[in-house]
Amino acid sequence: MSRLVRYILPAFLWALVGGYMIFATVAARRARSVRQVGRLEIEVEDSTAQGYLVTSSRVRGWIERSGIPTLGTTVDAVDLTAVEKLIACNGFVERVAAYVAHSGALHIAIEPRRPLVRLLTEGRNAYVTTGGYVFAAPRASSLYVPVVTGSYQPPFPVDYVGDIRMWIDSEQEKIEQRIAELEQEKYPLFRRELDNDRRTAALRRMRIKQRWWRLERASEFELRVAELRAVKAELRRRYRYEARLVQQEIDHIAGRQEAERERQKKLEKSYEDFMKLLTFVERVEDDDFWRSEVVQVIARTTPGGALEVDLVPRSGRYRILFGRLENEERKFSKLMQFYRKGLTKVGWDTYRTIDVRYGDQVVCRK
Repeated sequence: MSRLVRYILPAFLWALVGGYMIFATVAARRARSVRQVGRLEIEVEDSTAQGYLVTSSRVRGWIERSGIPTLGTTVDAVDLTAVEKLIACNGFVERVAAYVAHSGALHIAIEPRRPLVRLLTEGRNAYVTTGGYVFAAPRASSLYVPVVTGSYQPPFPVDYVGDIRMWIDSEQEKIEQRIAELEQEKYPLFRRELDNDRRTAALRRMRIKQRWWRLERASEFELRVAELRAVKAELRRRYRYEARLVQQEIDHIAGRQEAERERQKKLEKSYEDFMKLLTFVERVEDDDFWRSEVVQVIARTTPGGALEVDLVPRSGRYRILFGRLENEERKFSKLMQFYRKGLTKVGWDTYRTIDVRYGDQVVCRK
């Protein structure tokens, strides 16, 4: 094979491939500019696993009310980004992907969030995931998840939607900024303090000498010394008073900074308690018996700031006083023993409360 054929043949083949690709691209664009969206296919992953947060009919309603052109619109004219943003703006949707298939069907794949618990505390009606993402409960939503009620106030606003850790971090940053601003308020006071110290030092260096060259008598010199001492005493009182004022203002600002730091600690502690509550609910859900037995968790904050919970069981009319979220395995263990050896003999409706908060004992009240 000659050198000319060796170079021309591959170039010709590549030219054919390139031409075909250009032709296919142009043909596909023409087909998309003519083909219209004929149907809407909505796929919701795990829509029946726990209940319904997102349904295809609900998504169709969102699209219809939004006015985004879909059915009957040419494929190229469909704003897929707008469709995805419309659906993703709902906090209970974790991921969404929209595309138009070759057949002309607009396909929307949706992955809803998987709630761990429903908050029905004061003013709240929201779901929270295991990772700490909170979103408002959709209307007519039906999910079989544990319910937390009571006077407990979670560490985020009632209307907040998003990752709780992100909200905590943003609040902590605001507090840090406030502490820094308060620190800047000290700078003029530090300057006043420094100037006052300089004046005090200068006051200590104030001396007078007898004017022997003027033949100053001792009595005259003693008179000038007394006058200087009086002036120095007055200035010393004034400088000490200024020092006290400056220190009081600095201490006041420092107290405000300390109060802000206490807010930081309380906010972090409140977040830790909330995550403990989620972990506690997750533990209940992981146990087959307690998952079916516990129907409600009543949470409250004690005057000392600790989080305590009560459990509402399915098997009777009593309430289980569980207390703080600590030593959980021991509490569940002695509660299970009491179930087996106590309630089965005396009856499920004998007691009004069952208290497992103290030591290894179970205290019951009728």
